Amino acid sequence: MPKRIARWVKRPRNLWVRELLTSDPSFGLDLDYTAEELRLRSRPGTLCAVCKGSKLLCGRARCPILARLSSYLRIWRRVSGLSIEGSSPPSVFVGRFGYPYVSVGPMAAPIRGDTSILDFPERWFGKSIDEIIEYRSQLLRGTYRVDVRRPYKAGRLLEMTRELSLSADYVEAELRLRKRPRGSFLLDGDVQPMGPSAPLESLEMGSLKWDRWMERAYYDTDLKASEAVLRLYQRGTPITRIQRAFSMGCFGLGRRRRLVPTRWSITAVDDIVSKHLMERVKDYPAVNQYEVYESNYLGNRFEVLLIPDAWSYEAYEAWYPNTLWNPSDERVAIVTDWEDYGGRWRYASMGGCYYAARLAVLEHLNRVRRQARVFVFREAYPDYILPVGVWQVRENVRNAMRQRPKRFDTLEEALRYIEGRLTLSIRQWAEAGTLLRRTLTQRKLTDYA
Repeated sequence: MPKRIARWVKRPRNLWVRELLTSDPSFGLDLDYTAEELRLRSRPGTLCAVCKGSKLLCGRARCPILARLSSYLRIWRRVSGLSIEGSSPPSVFVGRFGYPYVSVGPMAAPIRGDTSILDFPERWFGKSIDEIIEYRSQLLRGTYRVDVRRPYKAGRLLEMTRELSLSADYVEAELRLRKRPRGSFLLDGDVQPMGPSAPLESLEMGSLKWDRWMERAYYDTDLKASEAVLRLYQRGTPITRIQRAFSMGCFGLGRRRRLVPTRWSITAVDDIVSKHLMERVKDYPAVNQYEVYESNYLGNRFEVLLIPDAWSYEAYEAWYPNTLWNPSDERVAIVTDWEDYGGRWRYASMGGCYYAARLAVLEHLNRVRRQARVFVFREAYPDYILPVGVWQVRENVRNAMRQRPKRFDTLEEALRYIEGRLTLSIRQWAEAGTLLRRTLTQRKLTDYA
C-alpha cells in the first residue's frame, strides 16, 4: 500500500551542513560483467538508462543500483547448474503478488557453515549499507506456487519449508531447481536488494534443531495464532523468527492455518505484540518529565518525545527530495498517522513503519513501567539510498530507547531541543499531523488548577 502524503513543505536551506556520504560514481566501470550475464532493464520514464550511475541524476548521495550490482553479480556467478548446495540461515519467503496464489519457498546461500546473520536483522544494527546489501543479495530463492487458503494441499515441499522456518539455527540445504536462475537486474532504486530466484524442483535438508517453544506452538492446534505469537515473544524469541514462522502458517487452529505474505506477516506480528504491550502500559503511571531519545543510522534520524500524559501515539516521516518515496526536487514529503488512548482500528497509511516504531517504544515503556504521550519524528535523507526493510525503523527506535534520554521540565524546552536536532521546524511537523497540533493548542482542566 503506497504511503499517503500528509503535507508538502519547502525544502530547508541548511542541508549543506550535513555530511552526506558520497562515493566514486565510476565504481561500476571496472565490473567484469557481460551482456549475456546480465540483462539491464529500465522502467519507462526513469533516468537510470541515461545516467548509468555516473552523474547521480536522481539526486541521491550514491547510486543505489551500483551499490547492489557488485553483490548481485558475486552471488549469481556462484550458481552453476541446477543444484545449489549451501546453508539456509534459516530463511523462507512468501510472496504477495497473485494472492491467494503466491510464490513460496526456502532461501539459501551457496555457502557452507553458519549463515545465520544473512537473515537476522536484530544483529544488523550498526552495519553499513554495503554490508546489509551483501546479506540480502547472497540468498537464492527457490519458488513454487501455493494457494494460501489450502496450504495442506501443497505437499511435501511446503512441509519441508515449514520445518525450515521453525529451525533455531542454520541448516545445511540443497536446492534442486527446474531451471537456472536468470541473471536479470531491474534498474529500480526502490526495489529491496534480493538474490536470484528460480522454480524449485526439490529440497533436501540436513538435521534440524527446532526452537522448543516454537515446536510447542506448532503442534498445539487449539492455540490461536495471536496467542502463539505472544507466548513466543514473552519467552524471548526474536521478532524475526516469530514473523518467519507466522508467515508460513505454523500457528493457529488446525485447518484454519493460512500462509501470510512475508511483508504482511512482519506488520501483523509487530501489531499483535504492541497491542498486548499497550494494554499493560495503560496501567502504569505517566513519565515524570519530558524525555527525548534519539538515534541516527543509515541516513535516518529519529527523535522520540515522551510527554507526561495518558498513552497516545503519533509517528512522522519526512522524506527529503530525491529519497525513496519522494521524487520531488524541491519539497519535503511528510507522512504521518496517529492513535489516541483507545488505539486504532484502520491500517496506518504510513505502512509497517508505524507499527515497528510503536512496538519499540512500547517495549521501553513496559520495561520502565510508565506510560506517555509519544511522538516519533523521522527524517530520511538522500544518503538512505535504497530500502532495507521495516526492521531498520524498529531497530533504530529500539536503539534510541536504549540511550540515556534528555530530560526537560517543560514541553517548550523539549520541542526546542528537538527542533535543533532536526531540519524541519516544529510548526511544519504540527501542521502535517493531528496529535501534536492538539498538544500544542488544546488546554486541559488541570492547567487551570
